[in-house]
Amino acid sequence: MKFLLIMHSNPQIWDALTEEERNAVMSGHGAFMETITKSGEMISTTALADPSQAAVVRVRAGVPAVTDGPYLEAKEYLGGYYLVECDSRERALELAALIPDAGVDGLGIEVRPVVFAGTADG
Repeated sequence: MKFLLIMHSNPQIWDALTEEERNAVMSGHGAFMETITKSGEMISTTALADPSQAAVVRVRAGVPAVTDGPYLEAKEYLGGYYLVECDSRERALELAALIPDAGVDGLGIEVRPVVFAGTADG
C-alpha cells in the first residue's frame, strides 16, 4: 500500500525553535530517509519552498489571473512529503512517527492512503 506522509509547516512554531532544535529536525530527515531507503519503503520525497514564493492561477471567463502567495490564508502550509510503500496503515503510522517534525510541539505528520498515482510514462 502507498501512503503520503505529509509535513505541514507553521512559521510561528518553526521560528520559536532554537537554532539547535531546527538543525536537529533538519538533520533528522537524513536519518529518516536512510531508514526508509534501506527498508525499501521509500518511493520519493519532496520539500517545497516557502509559500511566499508561490503563485496561484485562476481562470475566470477564460482569462488566467495570477496572484502571489499561497492559496489559503492559514497558519500552516504544505512543507513537503514522503511517498512510501509499506504493508499496512499501522506501518505508515510508525514511519510518520519517525519523521522529526512529528516530535515538535504544534506540528504533526498527516498520513493519507494513495488511491491513484500516475506517471508521465504511463
